[in-house]
Amino acid sequence: MTSSQTADRSSPDAEVELTRSITGRLLFFYVLGDVLGSGIYVLIGSVAGEVGGAFWIAFAVGVSVAAITGLAYAELATKYPKAAGAALYLYKAFGNRPLAFLVTVSFLSASFAAAGSLSVGFARYFLELWDVPPALLVALLFLLVLTIINFIGITESVVVNMVMTIVELSGLVIVVGIGIWFVAQGDADFGRITEFETTTTPIFAIIAGVALAFFAMTGFENVANVAEETVDPQRSFPRALIGGMVAAGVIYVLVAITASLVVGAKDLAASDAALLEVVKADIIPVPLGFMTTLFAIIACIAITNTTLVAVVTQPRILYGMAREDVVPGVFAKLHPGRRSPWVGLIFSALVVAALLVIGTLVVEAGGGIDLIARLATVTVVLLLFIYFLVILAALKLSGQDVTDQTFRAPRPLLYVGLIGNIVLLGYVVVDDPTSVVWCAGLLAIGGVLFLLEHFFGRRNRPPTAAPGDPTTTTTTGAEGA
Repeated sequence: MTSSQTADRSSPDAEVELTRSITGRLLFFYVLGDVLGSGIYVLIGSVAGEVGGAFWIAFAVGVSVAAITGLAYAELATKYPKAAGAALYLYKAFGNRPLAFLVTVSFLSASFAAAGSLSVGFARYFLELWDVPPALLVALLFLLVLTIINFIGITESVVVNMVMTIVELSGLVIVVGIGIWFVAQGDADFGRITEFETTTTPIFAIIAGVALAFFAMTGFENVANVAEETVDPQRSFPRALIGGMVAAGVIYVLVAITASLVVGAKDLAASDAALLEVVKADIIPVPLGFMTTLFAIIACIAITNTTLVAVVTQPRILYGMAREDVVPGVFAKLHPGRRSPWVGLIFSALVVAALLVIGTLVVEAGGGIDLIARLATVTVVLLLFIYFLVILAALKLSGQDVTDQTFRAPRPLLYVGLIGNIVLLGYVVVDDPTSVVWCAGLLAIGGVLFLLEHFFGRRNRPPTAAPGDPTTTTTTGAEGA
């Protein structure tokens, strides 16, 4: 143990470093589990409704655009393996602290919305098993359990994530197996997977589908925020990010084609638990009741997996922001025993819970929205804005802070990613302008935290210590704010 670590643990208010305990293999499953759980199990019906039987194309295009963005993250993470993620990259590139703060708050807000959307998705699958408790109560209890798991520690959370990834993969194997059985029987109509059941042109239908499917392609920013806890990040990050995205993309396309062949886009779009409809088609010679129950359990575990990643990420964003002196320093506190950023964890859980309650009240008041799709759209708007800026940062930082271990993303692909992200962002905002209001409400939370730090924060960091660097001094910021 180093002397600084000794000093950190001797003082409850000392600023301490996160522990490097996540291996490359765990990181790969972290990416794969984050990407797979949300899109396939929660939003596949919504994407099918936008495109029609050819909706697998939307997943293929979406994962391609996201993978290009992931290349930018891989390069930047190998240069700057810090917990702050996109905010750090933007600050390094442009030296603009307000812009870095806006990006950080945007991702934090996106993570809140994503966790809310996934919690509702979990409740819908859970109610297939036990249709007794209100969906809101199920979603809130689900969030509470994940908060407790995260409090136990990051290593335990990522190990749980890996186990759940294996379980959710087994569910997707079941779906693909049903598709193979269906095709082998000679009942498949392959014309379905080329149909566009939409009132608009195929191009706009695909863009609409990609805009929703993109919600599922967001593992790289979550991974960037655990960079400081990863063993050998220069080697682990490119492999985990690229490998995880490619593997997820192949699985997405196979499952989407299966669902289109077996069920059809209209039935998928009409279902609250769309992927379960493939099992309910009763194709394989296994008791339907058993298969339905088994798959609903697997789906719940899959959604839990993705939501856990969001819950892990949120307090670590706040932790990084506190070390940069832009939100109250209380968020930089780590629990002395578990080494978890417990203040940020509690705060994040409360925000997501409030989002679920408000969203449910809007739905019950006749707001005319699907809460899962609305929160997913909010997430996509914020993430596309961030991803566009991150690619810009990667291009701006070309040639800077490069070592022999730095990953370099192909520049032509980065320019394609810039165009892809901005086109999708423009479409989503025009198609659903109300989502911008929801985005503004979430961003306002970050604004309040910034104002608290600005007016009440203590700035007693030593002159020789740069913002964000661990020190043995008292944590900066508004401790009581």
